[in-house]
Amino acid sequence: MEHRLQELRARLQEIDDLNSAAAILSWDQSTYMPPGGAAARARQLATLSRLAHEKSTDPELGKLLAELMPYAETLPYDHPDAALIRVAHRNYERMTRIPTDLVSEIAAHTAASYHAWTKARPENDFATMLPYLERTLELSRRVADCFPGYDHPADPLIDFSDYGMRAAVIRELFARLRAELTPLIRAIVAQPPIDDSCLRQYYPRNDQLAFGEHIIRRFGYDFERGRQDLTHHPFMTKFSVGDVRITTRINEHDLGDGLFSTLHESGHAMYEQGIDPAFEATPLCSGVSAGVHESQSRLWENLIGRSLPFWEYFYPELQQTFPQQLGQVPLDTFYRAINRVQPSLIRTDADEVTYNLHVMIRFDLELALLEGNLKVRDLPEAWNARYAEDLGVTVPDYRDGVLQDVHWFGGLIGGAFQGYTLGNILSAQFLAAARAAHPTIDEEIRQGEFATLHGWLRENIYRYGSIFTPNELIERASGSPLRIEPYMTYLREKYSAIYNL
Repeated sequence: MEHRLQELRARLQEIDDLNSAAAILSWDQSTYMPPGGAAARARQLATLSRLAHEKSTDPELGKLLAELMPYAETLPYDHPDAALIRVAHRNYERMTRIPTDLVSEIAAHTAASYHAWTKARPENDFATMLPYLERTLELSRRVADCFPGYDHPADPLIDFSDYGMRAAVIRELFARLRAELTPLIRAIVAQPPIDDSCLRQYYPRNDQLAFGEHIIRRFGYDFERGRQDLTHHPFMTKFSVGDVRITTRINEHDLGDGLFSTLHESGHAMYEQGIDPAFEATPLCSGVSAGVHESQSRLWENLIGRSLPFWEYFYPELQQTFPQQLGQVPLDTFYRAINRVQPSLIRTDADEVTYNLHVMIRFDLELALLEGNLKVRDLPEAWNARYAEDLGVTVPDYRDGVLQDVHWFGGLIGGAFQGYTLGNILSAQFLAAARAAHPTIDEEIRQGEFATLHGWLRENIYRYGSIFTPNELIERASGSPLRIEPYMTYLREKYSAIYNL
């Protein structure tokens, strides 16, 4: 069995190497690639995707996994070898259902679509993206059709990102969360608005970058195994446990944009940096789901990075960095500014309380597109109507409307957005469990120390990679299945205090 396991690891390493090479090309496309490289980059990514898929669906790999499965069943469930065989077998069963030509077609199309989007969005040009988006929807349905037996065409796409989740479950969860959020939002909006003008002065780019990097070093992001660059839409990418990179964007007239993007992506990156190095180049060496992954970015960005104890320590340093802008601004004014609740157009700029409504809108529109109940050409109208109904805001253009998110223009339609709200819910659930285990965490944060919190997350979440399913990991780490109560308790307590509710 050990010889067969070594063969399995060698095969999986080849697949991982190809996927990592494609990830490097995608990172370069989003950061430094000149526009003239777009056509070749689409071809290169398609080639790598085809080669990786061919190796992922090799019948010899299937035979090898079939031989190893009985051995895995003799091992403890959480044994790394048992988990490796189990997860690799699940991935093989999934990948063999998708034709290699379709995988290559998707890689080439999404690379071309992403490049077109980077030009179309600033030019407010939905017409250019319409045929790309129609093609993306067709490809998304073709992938879904490879998995008959699901109740909804979105289910297999959701399963890729959040294994075990289904559209019906998420709809019910979102309905319960909406019922809790709506009265809170109404109560807040009825109060006098908070002045956040202190954030919207001139903040030089390099000073913003330096301060953000200072913070995430303190969090525990390892720059010996990572770096930060600029991009259109911030993201984290991993090429190995020793190379986990993040990107951010800087608005010199909005301090919060770059700062909280940096904190957000560092949460994703610390998760990947914290995975057991023994899992390198295997399917175990990744965060277990989009929702769990997002829980880490939202935890560090919001529950820590927008908390009062955090800024009691770091605000004097921020004032020293930007004395003209913030030297005379009291901490309470700044704290209220970064936590201002205001229904808005842009998901990535949304406050904690209204953010999930943005996600729900996108999730509902995705389902309607996949069901055939909404045509791509009618998407802007449907988008604008939902923003008026749910958030009470008027969408002035495509740029800040249907073109604002990269997901549909650099990936498939379906399976991407639900993880953001699942992550919000889980962020509070995990932090509550960490505080229960270590009641000194808040006081340590007030002193600018994060080792205890980072250590608990590494010990209970990060190191396991994908050994467990998302639901198994959630229950092991927090003591219960996913539930909205800790999240709503957090929101109510925090914003009741800020808005004197």
